[in-house]
Amino acid sequence: MTIDVHSHLGDILDYDGGALIWKTGVKMPRIYDPQALNERLMMRDLGLGRLLYPLVMRSATAAERARNSTATLENMRASLDEAQIDYTVCLPIEPYVGFADLADAARKDARILPFTSVNFEEMNSMERKLRDDVRRGAYGLKLHPVIQRISPLDDRVARALETFEQFKKPVLVHAGKSEYYLGNERTRNNPEFGAISPIAQMIKNFPGIRFIVGHAGLFWHREVCARLSGAKNVWVDTSFQSPGTIRRLVKTFGPERVMYASDWPYGMRPPHVRTVRAACRGDQALEKMLFHENAATLLELKA
Repeated sequence: MTIDVHSHLGDILDYDGGALIWKTGVKMPRIYDPQALNERLMMRDLGLGRLLYPLVMRSATAAERARNSTATLENMRASLDEAQIDYTVCLPIEPYVGFADLADAARKDARILPFTSVNFEEMNSMERKLRDDVRRGAYGLKLHPVIQRISPLDDRVARALETFEQFKKPVLVHAGKSEYYLGNERTRNNPEFGAISPIAQMIKNFPGIRFIVGHAGLFWHREVCARLSGAKNVWVDTSFQSPGTIRRLVKTFGPERVMYASDWPYGMRPPHVRTVRAACRGDQALEKMLFHENAATLLELKA
């Protein structure tokens, strides 16, 4: 059994993004896609990724947006079938895609495990909404400081985490500096909100919450290891990480706190499956932990 702990439905970059979920016949536009090469190399960047990313930023961002435009339920189902994924955590990002959008999709496909999110533009209803979403089946909370344009150390984030802590469910936070907007919209980019230091401090401020560090910090995975290696409330997902880095994550955090992820549609599932298998080097017990057991335990999935 395989659980993908990081994926998306709908347009997570613009308002009314949930409408995309229900479109049909959507195909990836023909466009230069640096991530496709990255996937063919199983995320091996020879240590150059952090240096090369700024040089291909515009092309990479355009390709990210093209992939984002394919995040329909129809396409997700095809992706799950192709990679033989049994469940996928599906992450909303308010105010663009919300829990209600994903809950509707989950009623159409039981493989979808929806999280909730916080609309930091409407904090007056935050507590009630989180409580209602958990009651309706949210498996956890998603924070994306970059897209939501908010510092991890903002008082509003602290208020949301203080509220959510009572539910004893995990929080997945995007980690790593990234950009998503081009042209006249570039002012919407706030890559510094993905920096590891404030995210690590946020995690340490809430030791009672089990955090999943999204993408293990992207190119900043070494900093994630250095700052959070002793934190007992940290899990990491493997999206966009190479076999060698995944082995480092297992050594740093323990095999029980590393989990397979693709970040679909930003990442394709089969290449990420191959990458995790390469990292495990034939250790079937480790494969079971990374592909299924760790996520099932964290999410409290019933057999």
